[in-house]
Amino acid sequence: MSKKSMEKKRRLGKKLKQARRIPLLVSLRTHRGIQQNRFNRNWRNQKLRIKVD
Repeated sequence: MSKKSMEKKRRLGKKLKQARRIPLLVSLRTHRGIQQNRFNRNWRNQKLRIKVD
């Protein structure tokens, strides 16, 4: 059983929030100028290289 340190948990949480899609309201407000979240990633395709000392 592995334990996560608080630092690692915080970094994983931040990456989880960044990976969400943009709200539809933002897309409509910018006349579809912004359609995609540039931080978007899939947990299976792109691994996070998180180092915690």
